[in-house]
Amino acid sequence: MNRIYFAIMLLCTVMSFAQDRSREKIKALKVAYLTEHLELSSEEAQDFWPVYNEYEKERHELRHKQWVEIKSKLKDVGSLNEQEAQNLLSSYLKIEEEEEELEKNFLNKIRKVISAKKTLVLMRSEEDFKRQLIKQYRQNKGGR
Repeated sequence: MNRIYFAIMLLCTVMSFAQDRSREKIKALKVAYLTEHLELSSEEAQDFWPVYNEYEKERHELRHKQWVEIKSKLKDVGSLNEQEAQNLLSSYLKIEEEEEELEKNFLNKIRKVISAKKTLVLMRSEEDFKRQLIKQYRQNKGGR
């Protein structure tokens, strides 16, 4: 589960630095990739995408919150006093708990929409997509 969070954080970081057009392109590629791998019926797709899109939106908001509240302050960690460091660490742990709760709620909702097997395929497909995206990013970055 921690690897999932790391990968999500990495993906969100990569995506946050991309231009808006690139973000939309990545989102479209992800939708196409998941659609292909999940093999959803039209009824499943109709119920699946609103739940998934809401989850993605909330996950993005949490990542943004984490960036604003924590990651930006880590650059100057040497200038923090112990109390500020404790507060920052507490904020980080709270956001991690919120993320875990979000993930749990999403899985409970999505299990009502698609089968458990397709839910597992979704989880694997998201990981595969992230790996491919990171690989592509590294290849493009190295090719410059």
